[in-house]
Amino acid sequence: MSSEKRRPLPTITDVARKAGTSTATVDRVLNRRAAVRENTMRRVLDAALALGYLHTGQVEALREPEPIKLALLLPRGTNPYLALVNEKARAFIEHHHRDARVKSFFIDGFDPDELSHSIRRHGKTADGVIFMAIDHPSVRMATNELVAAGKKVITFISDISTSRRHAYVGIDNFAAGRTAALLLGRFTGHVPGRVALIAASRIYRAHLEREVGFLGLIEERFPHIAVSATREGHDDRKQNYEHTRRLLEKHPDITGIYNVGGSSDGIGRALQESGRAQEVTFIGHGLTHDTRAMLADGTMDAVITQNPDRLFEAAVAAAMGKEGTQVPMELYVAENLPQE
Repeated sequence: MSSEKRRPLPTITDVARKAGTSTATVDRVLNRRAAVRENTMRRVLDAALALGYLHTGQVEALREPEPIKLALLLPRGTNPYLALVNEKARAFIEHHHRDARVKSFFIDGFDPDELSHSIRRHGKTADGVIFMAIDHPSVRMATNELVAAGKKVITFISDISTSRRHAYVGIDNFAAGRTAALLLGRFTGHVPGRVALIAASRIYRAHLEREVGFLGLIEERFPHIAVSATREGHDDRKQNYEHTRRLLEKHPDITGIYNVGGSSDGIGRALQESGRAQEVTFIGHGLTHDTRAMLADGTMDAVITQNPDRLFEAAVAAAMGKEGTQVPMELYVAENLPQE
C-alpha cells in the first residue's frame, strides 16, 4: 500500500490567494452573483483552471456572457393569436436561444395600471421587458423609469408614443389598415353598401392606427361604402359574436366586416349562424387554427398577420441591442395557406 499522501483538493481560498482577490470576489465570479470587472474575472478563472478547481469546459462556460433575462408580458383572454405568440416564444427560447432566458406572464391587457405595475415588478429582476403596449400615461412613466434604470424595454405588436422605449417590433399597422380597406373595397365591388369595424380597444395604438388607415383609404378610394361606428370587442370571442350578431340584425346592407383585433372566431360564428358567411366579405388579423379553418370554408376572405417566430426573434434581438426589428406583414387567403 502506497504511503504517498494524496494532494488535497483546491479550495476557494486557494483560488482567491492565487488570483490576488478576496474569497467573496471568487464566489461572485463562480456563481455569477454580481458584476465583476473583466480583468478580475479573468484572473479568477485562470487561477481556478490552473489549480484544477474547475475544468476547461466549466471555465469556458463562465467566460461566456450570462444570458439576458427577459420578461414577456402578454394580454390574457381568448385571443388565439396571442396564445400562439406565447407558445412560439417559449419554443423559440428553448430551442434557439442560449443567449436569452425568457419568462412569459399573462396580464389584463386592457388595464394600464396592471400593465404599469407588471413592467415595474418584472423589470426589477429581468434585464429587459417585452410587452404589447397600452398607450397610456402610466405605462409611459413605467417605461421611462425602467429605461432610466438601465433596463431594455421593447414594445411589440402595438407601440407606445412619446416614451424612451428602445424599439418597437411589429408590422406597420397604418399600412395594415389600408391594406384591409383596399381588399375589402375591391372584394365587395362597386355596389353601395356598409362595412363594419370591430376592434379590441383604441387604447392599443396598433388598433387605432389600423382603424385610421382603413377609414382613410375607404374615403379616398371607395366613397360609395358607408362605415358603421367601430365596436370594441376587447379581443373576446363572446363580445365579438354579440357585436356582429347585432350589426347583422340592424344593418341588412352590410357587405363587409374588418376585425381590427383578434378572436375572429366569434365574428365567424355570428356570420355562419346568420347564413350570410358567404356573402359578407370578412377580413381579419392573425393566422391561427381558427382563422385557417374560416379561410378554408369561405367564412373569412383574407387574414393579415405577422409571423410569431420572426416577431419574437426580432424582439429578443432588439433587447440584446441587435439590428433586425422589422417584421414583414403577411397576407393569406384560402389558396396560399402555409403548412402549420
